[in-house]
This record gives sequence, C-alpha cells and structure tokens, in this order.
Amino acid sequence: MQCRLVRGLAGALLTLLCMGLLSLRYHSSLFPQSMRETPGLSPPSPLSPELRLHDVFIAVKTTRAFHRSRLELLLDTWVSRTREQTFVFTDSPDEGLQERLGSHLVVTNCSAEHSHPALSCKMAAEFDTFLARGLRWFCHVDDDNYVNPRALLKLLKAFPQTHDVYVGRPSLNRPIRASEPRPHNRTRLVQFWFATGGAGFCINRKLALKMAPWASGSRFVETSALIRLPDDCTVGYIVECKLGGRLQPSPLFHSHLETLQLLGAAQLPEQVTLSYGVFEGKLNVIKLQGPFSPEEDPSRFHSLHCLLYPDTPWCPQLMAR
Repeated sequence: MQCRLVRGLAGALLTLLCMGLLSLRYHSSLFPQSMRETPGLSPPSPLSPELRLHDVFIAVKTTRAFHRSRLELLLDTWVSRTREQTFVFTDSPDEGLQERLGSHLVVTNCSAEHSHPALSCKMAAEFDTFLARGLRWFCHVDDDNYVNPRALLKLLKAFPQTHDVYVGRPSLNRPIRASEPRPHNRTRLVQFWFATGGAGFCINRKLALKMAPWASGSRFVETSALIRLPDDCTVGYIVECKLGGRLQPSPLFHSHLETLQLLGAAQLPEQVTLSYGVFEGKLNVIKLQGPFSPEEDPSRFHSLHCLLYPDTPWCPQLMAR
C-alpha cells in the first residue's frame, strides 16, 4: 500500500512539473525571439507601473554663449517644475549654473562650435547619460525650447509600452537623403525621416537600447561622420535605416523655424514644446496676451509659464492676492 501511495505521489508531481513546463513555453512564446535574447531587455510586464514624470530623462543642449541669455530663462520657468528630470549639457564650466543645477549640469569635452562633430558629441553625452540613469524615456530639447511637462507626460503615456517609439516633428516635408559608405569603395543612397532637434524629440528605452551599437560612446560621432549629417539626422538614420523603425510625427513639438503666431492661446496648454527666436529677420514668438508685456518678456516664456502654472510665486496673479 505504501508503494502504491509513493507511486501515486510521484505521478502527481510529474504531472504538475509537465504542466508547469508547458505553461512556461506558452508564456515565453508570447514574446519575439529577438526580445528574449537581447541583452539588457526583458519581456514587458502587463503590470508595469503607470508612467510618471520621474521616469522621463530630459536633456537640454546648450553652449557657454547662451548660459545667461537662454538657460536662466528655462531655469526660472519650466525647469523649475522638472528639476529632478532635467540635465543640461554644455561645453564649459559655469559656477553659477553649477550652484543651481549641481550634478544635473553635465560639462562635456565637446567643442563650443556649432558644427556637426560638436553637436553630435553633445548628443552622444546625452544618450550615454540617459542609458546610465536607467529611466524609461529619453527626451532631447534645445536651450530655446519651453517644455510643458503635463503635455509631455500625456503624449508619452499614449504609446504602448511594448512598442519601439521615436516621436517628434519632422523639419522637412519629405525624407532626407544620405550617402551610406559600403565595402569596396561603394556607396548606397538611403532616405529616412528624422525629428528636428530644434523642436525636441523623445525615444523610449526599449528603442534606445537597440540603438546603442551605433549611438553609445564614440559610436554616435562616428555614425554622424559616416553619413555627414548633424546629430538629429543621425538619430533618424539609426532608427530607420539601421533598425527598421519609423518616426512617429507629432504636431505638438515646435521650433522657431515655424510661424509660432499661428498657434492660438487656447492651443498652447496642449503643446509639448514651444520656442522663440528670429526667423526670416523677424522675432518669432507665440501670441499671448500678458501678464507680462513684450518688452518685459520678449520670448513670452514667462507669460506662458504663468498661463500654465499660475501658482508660481513670481506670477502677477498670485502677487495681487
């Protein structure tokens, strides 16, 4: 009788083990083979926590010449709301900025020139710092952009966590073309879409990890030199030509190269990025009534910030109470 009992228990355990292995094979088959074997990637969990602002890495590219004229404006406005998520990448030390930003000021070894190698050098530093931080999204902006954190988070939440995502605004109405060197002194003509860095763009971590062979360390600068195009074009080249991905165009990103006055005041809270600057010889800024005059606030960023965050201490509405 004891022998029959032992054989019965052994049979039950064997059945449970087989069921467990079958279950494991089934759940493993839900994910592509490439995802299961890619180092640093794990199958997405349906129980992943909801995206929050502290999951987003925001990189601001600047140079010494614009520390006072541009960065002070950003620090007083939107960066004050995204202090823990924002990192500023520059080419020169600055004691004043260091006091305000601490370790979030990243002084690169890149040139201060506005050249393809210098810009790509800073983009490489942004990309590597993001990878090291382990956050879920990488967003790049320039030092003349206003980032609306609420609109940014709303946009990023709309994308499925299991997809590769590269989102931004194209600066051209057609794909850009590049000559890609091939073996035996040959070249291949390639074309791809890219998001202009002047309006900002975002890439999720899943895609960024796949970009690493062409974008991490010195490889980003090498890739940029290979196709002889600037940093934002290089990002599009890696995503579309090397990985077979696609840019997700979004009208919510804006640079000073478009007519910003066409945006109505009611549309402003929905935009992810806005900008200011001189375009075709004229000051190009958003159209916004108060609370500061154009003379007090030529970029309109202070007025925009008070529209979005009226509880800011220096906004006139709060001061008048």
